[in-house]
Amino acid sequence: MQSSSVKVSPFDLMSAIIKGSMDQSNVSSESGGAAAMVLENREFIMILTTSIAVLIGCVVVLIWRRSGQKPPKTPEPPKPLIVKDLEVEVDDGKQKVTIFFGTQTGTAEGFAKALAEEAKARYEKAIFKVVDLDDYAGDDDEYEEKLKKETLAFFFLATYGDGEPTDNAARFYKWFAEGKERGEWLQNLKYGVFGLGNRQYEHFNKVAKVVDDIITEQGGKRIVPVGLGDDDQCIEDDFAAWRELLWPELDQLLRDEDDATTVSTPYTAAVLEYRVVFHDPEGASLQDKSWGSANGHTVHDAQHPCRANVAVRKELHTPASDRSCTHLEFDISGTGLTYETGDHVGVYCENLPETVEEAERLLGFSPDVYFSIHTEREDGTPLSGSSLSPPFPPCTLRTALTRYADVLSSPKKSALVALATHASDPSEADRLKYLASPSGKDEYAQWVVASQRSLLEIMAEFPSAKPPLGVFFAAVAPRLQPRYYSISSSPKMVPSRIHVTCALVCDKMPTGRIHKGICSTWMKYAVPLEESQDCSWAPIFVRQSNFKLPADASVPIIMIGPGTGLAPFRGFLQERFALKEAGAELGSSILFFGCRNRKMDYIYEDELNGFVESGALSELIVAFSREGPTKEYVQHKMMEKASDIWNVISQGGYIYVCGDAKGMARDVHRTLHTILQEQGSLDSSKAESMVKNLQMTGRYLRDVW
Repeated sequence: MQSSSVKVSPFDLMSAIIKGSMDQSNVSSESGGAAAMVLENREFIMILTTSIAVLIGCVVVLIWRRSGQKPPKTPEPPKPLIVKDLEVEVDDGKQKVTIFFGTQTGTAEGFAKALAEEAKARYEKAIFKVVDLDDYAGDDDEYEEKLKKETLAFFFLATYGDGEPTDNAARFYKWFAEGKERGEWLQNLKYGVFGLGNRQYEHFNKVAKVVDDIITEQGGKRIVPVGLGDDDQCIEDDFAAWRELLWPELDQLLRDEDDATTVSTPYTAAVLEYRVVFHDPEGASLQDKSWGSANGHTVHDAQHPCRANVAVRKELHTPASDRSCTHLEFDISGTGLTYETGDHVGVYCENLPETVEEAERLLGFSPDVYFSIHTEREDGTPLSGSSLSPPFPPCTLRTALTRYADVLSSPKKSALVALATHASDPSEADRLKYLASPSGKDEYAQWVVASQRSLLEIMAEFPSAKPPLGVFFAAVAPRLQPRYYSISSSPKMVPSRIHVTCALVCDKMPTGRIHKGICSTWMKYAVPLEESQDCSWAPIFVRQSNFKLPADASVPIIMIGPGTGLAPFRGFLQERFALKEAGAELGSSILFFGCRNRKMDYIYEDELNGFVESGALSELIVAFSREGPTKEYVQHKMMEKASDIWNVISQGGYIYVCGDAKGMARDVHRTLHTILQEQGSLDSSKAESMVKNLQMTGRYLRDVW
């Protein structure tokens, strides 16, 4: 039926709609006509209302864009979150001192904060600021812009692995080390560097040495020799000695004539302590969920790990072996966590129940006490400056000792001082103070470090030392750190799994204590999903590595990895197998593997033979160190294949080494030097230069621990 010829304006329609929505209960004959108009013009109304909605949306977007006061940008990759101080730089005449740190376990950060605390007490007219290198700048340009303005700065830089920077210093180090063509742009900077390393490793304190050299080359004035902290001995003593060299230099820079005659009171570092609040234990049932809450983060890292179930666990050694090695698979499907072949996985594990019970007994607190720790007073002002580590979530004492307290490492001297402060027996307090003092240096080195006495053993020796919880977690027990493992799989074959190959740590210490590795023991006894729905799980994250296969799969490679050093090469071979299946042309590959006995600890034997049969691996060479009359290691097999190794290097090939840094990696390095010298008819210095060139060009890569 055709509609009426009465013309209806848009305004009449809108008026009808508005009236109807405002007063639907009072429908008169007058509004009935309007309602009829609405019904007869439904298509027009739909178009009109849609147009109005779009118009309103455009206006909202326009207002929002104008309020931002910035033109639209093309999307950029996300940058690390930088929390910047909003304080305005005011020239108040005070000297600004910036103290940077690059830390992996928190030691460098602790030293940086300790220096700042004492410096504040010594130099009241200067302003000291402790800065995480990763938070200092968002990009390379900002690093340069800000560093150019610094006039007095100190760098605490740890080196780990094969001369690598820590995670939070990696961006800065890459930018700084690659910018050697800047000229003398740091002429206004006076500086000092303290390095943290371990002399057992080949590249001892490499990061600190490189940064120190570059700053000097680019115009900076070194006011104190670079400090080379050695964690193999007592790194606290190294820091104390370096710090004592620093004070006379800072006196010259930060004291004026009025201060020069002032005799300062000897500085005594305060014992760190969290403010503790005890809570009703009814909330304790929720605390077990705190680890899993990190799954909401889009980026998983050490601060935001991802909960991953154990899908598979199996023993790799045969029953004839007196040792143990675990193959474990984490299920990462649905977590958003990804990895690349050659990366590392960080695993947060828990102290064993017997360890936790011993700690509870020594502290004298109920395991069920429910508490939270805080870095500020009740009025919100910070405690102990900024030296306290971020607090962990509220939980029971048992959970705190299980997840957050490292009680099996040897205690630092600062921990002994904290224990002495809370020892009720004066003789025990004196003994602890002596061990931590300069005069007790030798005895500390022997009785604590060389004997590898754990914190729990020390507390058992001094039973009157009962620190409150705020002191124990702030100053006595360091935070339990993640354990890192070379991932032994490739996402090209198993994108939803991360494989780990882990040897069980179970050693007898000089004191007679049997030390069980926290993570390796957990892995050995983990319950996999294939056995139970109530399976084991752990918070994990991925740390990127430069230990990668050549971008060109046709480039020949040599892999050297005895024992669990095989782990990343299993991932390499999985990747090469996947590439070959996809039709890629593979270069030759040689794997040097080593174990004790083929009937005991020849891990992944069937897989390795399968890789040879498939062509993913060209040649497998195995050294068995306990089968013959003499011990045979991978370096001996390398000498037998010296000409093949020389040919691979001459063809532009890559060499990869994975395993123990203190023994195997050093021996392999010396053997490689000998092979180059003999096969290339080079003298020793030219052979070493060739080895260094391989390292500099990324063709000689090591994943060592």
